[in-house]
Order: sequence, then structure tokens, then C-alpha cells
Amino acid sequence: MSSLAAPLPLGAPRRAWLTDLPVLLVAVVWGTSYLAAKGITSAHTVLAVLVLRFAIVLPVLVAAGWRRLRTLDAAQWRGAAVLGLILAGIFLVETYGVVHTSATNAGLIISLTMIFTPLAEAAVSRVRPPRAFLGAAALSVAGVVLLTQGGGFTAPSLGDLLMLLAALARTVHVLAMSRIKAVRNADSLSLTTVQLGSAVAVFAVLAALPGTGATPWAAAADFGPGEWAGLLFLSVLCTLFAFFVQMWAVRRTSPSRVSLLLGTEPLWAAAAGIALAGDRPGALGLAGAVLVLAGTGWGRRAADRDPNRAKG
Repeated sequence: MSSLAAPLPLGAPRRAWLTDLPVLLVAVVWGTSYLAAKGITSAHTVLAVLVLRFAIVLPVLVAAGWRRLRTLDAAQWRGAAVLGLILAGIFLVETYGVVHTSATNAGLIISLTMIFTPLAEAAVSRVRPPRAFLGAAALSVAGVVLLTQGGGFTAPSLGDLLMLLAALARTVHVLAMSRIKAVRNADSLSLTTVQLGSAVAVFAVLAALPGTGATPWAAAADFGPGEWAGLLFLSVLCTLFAFFVQMWAVRRTSPSRVSLLLGTEPLWAAAAGIALAGDRPGALGLAGAVLVLAGTGWGRRAADRDPNRAKG
């Protein structure tokens, strides 16, 4: 009974916020990453930027987890490599999408992953999702339609469609992680390192092909201080810092709490796009943004309360 003494509840909220703040900072940097990627990337340099972004952090991950990396068996290496190929597809589609749409649209459309993933899980398991979740999904889709029509009803841009495809690809990645038995008990750091290594290999091979854009070396040579700052922001904060904060936070709080805080990413993406990039989504776009945020938040809560999901 002594553990329930008065001093513990007084200190607990403070300790919780000490954990929450770094996670919230990850959501902020992820939300602003779309703007940063847009600022340093063109259609001609997508592959080069992806090679540079992940090649910078990969040696750090290898050095940090070398002992655990060596304990992976052959099946775990194969499973992680497959996940890395999917991850490469996600980053390719997502980065090309960012180039061709606004940072605001990119951050909000990609948040549909939170709706697509439970729907895909329901389809695979043949368990009907709760009505509340279906309502949230419909609200989110309606929001995306309005968001992409801020200037009047026209066909969605190429970038909007690519971001929608990226959200679907993220869903495939999540399902693959849960379905590939070999990686279920693998060390998180080792799994991430192999995935990123596989993705970098894909980017490097594609960048070496003729007609696929600038080489990493040519892009790096053309970068000024601003571009290097943006690249380091994406590499160090959005990748390395974000990964280690997630590992640290999950050990000190619940995965649901971490997920809830990271779920604010689209809000920060919209704020950065409007405040820093001058995005003007218009009345329809703003209404759509509100619907997307409301729908994804409602959907996350509905999925967390789903008893069928809890049993799985």
C-alpha cells in the first residue's frame, strides 16, 4: 500500500509529461518534414535525396546495434529485407508526392493510414469493424475530397494521388510486419537497420540507372547551406532522433499513448504548410482538413475500443 502514498500521484503527471514532450516533438518534426522535403527536393533529385538522407544515419544505426544485428538469423534477415523493399516503395511514392502537392495536403492525406490499416486488418481477418469506425472512415474520406478541392472542384493533383498511394503502401507495410512471423520477435533496432539498408540499396541502384535524375554526388555538390540544413533535419531529427525517442518512450509509457501523440503529426503538417509555406487551402480545404483530423482521431479511438481487435 505504500506505493499509493500521496507523493507518487503528485509526481506522476510530471514524469508522464517528461516522456510525452519528446514524443510530441517527434510528431512536430514529422509534420514539418513534408515542408523540409519539399524545400530540398525536385522531381529530378528525389532518388539522390533519398540516398543521402538515409546513408547519413545508417552507419549510426549499425554502430549502435551491431551486437544485436549479428544475432539475427537468416529468416529474420530475409523478412526485414522484404519489409525494406516495401519501405523503399513508400518513401519513393511519398517523396514524389510531396514534390507535386502542398505540404499541408501531403501531411493530411498520409494520415489516412490510420483509417486504412484497421480496414485492411478487418478485410484480412474477415471481422467487420465497428460502425463508429466506418463512420470515421467516411468522414476522413470526405475530408480528403474537400481538402484537395480548396480552389474549386477539379481533378486531384498528381501529388495528391501519390500521397494517397503512399498511405495505402504504409498500410501494406504495417500488415506485412504483423504477418511475417520471422520478424515478430526481432530486435527493433536491428529490424529498422536492415529495412533502411535495403531501402538505401534500392535507391542507390535506381539512382545509378540512366535517366532517373541526378546522382547523389551531383545533388550533394549543388546543395547550399539551406539544402544541407534541410537534409540533416530529415536525417538526424526525422529519422534518427524519431526512432530512438519511440524506442525510449514505449519502454516508459504505453504504446497507445505514444500512438496518440504521434497521431498529431497531420496537425503540425497543416500548421507548417500554412504558417511557413503560405499554403492557402481555402474554405473548402480548411473544412476538409478539419474533417480529416476529426475522422482520424475518431477512428483511432473507435479502433482502440474494438473488442475484436483487442482479442487479436
